[in-house]
This record gives sequence, structure tokens and C-alpha cells, in this order.
Amino acid sequence: MDITLKEAEKVIENAKKKAVEMGLKMNISVVDGGANPVAFARMDGAWLGSADIALKKAKTARYFDMPTGEIGKLSQPGESLYNIEHSNGGLITFPGGIPLKNNDGAIIGAIGVSGSTVDNDHTVAKAGVEAL
Repeated sequence: MDITLKEAEKVIENAKKKAVEMGLKMNISVVDGGANPVAFARMDGAWLGSADIALKKAKTARYFDMPTGEIGKLSQPGESLYNIEHSNGGLITFPGGIPLKNNDGAIIGAIGVSGSTVDNDHTVAKAGVEAL
């Protein structure tokens, strides 16, 4: 089962609300269970370069079914996934991407957020997750 457009839009709206609350301008991307783009929002004034990062964060979170920050920990020198960011056409291994689950706990997609510090990106992404 994949995230629906209606659900993806709800995720983005919740994330945008949090970004506004925090005074941030973000790029927010939602992908389905196959890591295909479903919905995207670039808030007015958000960095252009962060649009691609947001999508890659969402894809990375879906490809490995874990938050991108966790993959980052595993991809440090000496760790089991060192250099993984060079696979799959380029991954993002810092916070801001989180898998999205349905009420049964099945992963139906992922959100990726970029436009501020990685901590802020993760906070805004988490707000999007909470919409489901």
C-alpha cells in the first residue's frame, strides 16, 4: 500500500505549519512506497539547492526504511555502511528524511525536508510524519 496524494498533501501541510512556526523556509518532498515523488512544496524563499536534497532525503529514508540521520551514523568511517551515500545515484545521510507508516505500521512512503540546519529539517519532517 502506498501513501495517497491526499495523505501526502496532509503531511506537507503539517510540515509547512511547523516550518512557519519556527520561522523557516523549507523544501518538503513526499515519496510513495516505491520512492517515487508524490507531492512537493517549496516554501517562498526556500533555497533552490535544497529541493533536490529534500527529495534525496525522502528517497534515502524509503530505500532503507529508517531515518536518514540513522543511516548517517552507520556511514561514518569504520562503520558498516561507510560510503553508502555514493550508491543509488546519491543518497543523503544526514537528518531530515523519515519513513511514513500507516496505522498498521507498514511503510507507505517517506518525507524529506531541507532548508535549514539538519536538526530543524528533522523537526519539520517529524511534524509531517505526525500528520498520519
